[in-house]
Amino acid sequence: MKCAVCGGEFCTATTDLPFKVSDTAIVILKGLPVLQCAGCPEYLIEDEVLRRVDEILAKVEAGTELEIVRYAA
Repeated sequence: MKCAVCGGEFCTATTDLPFKVSDTAIVILKGLPVLQCAGCPEYLIEDEVLRRVDEILAKVEAGTELEIVRYAA
């Protein structure tokens, strides 16, 4: 697959990404599988991974300001 930004190729990789789940809460997912462009910082998250991310973020407790969670499929 070609990157729409630079035309580079996407490769599988893992990264740590922050997700803002409310006005006051951020969750950092560690070891998240993504498709990373070899030529620029652009990345894609596949549908199956994004569904799992949604499940993980839905379990964040109320009142949490910052939580770090290791991604597990």
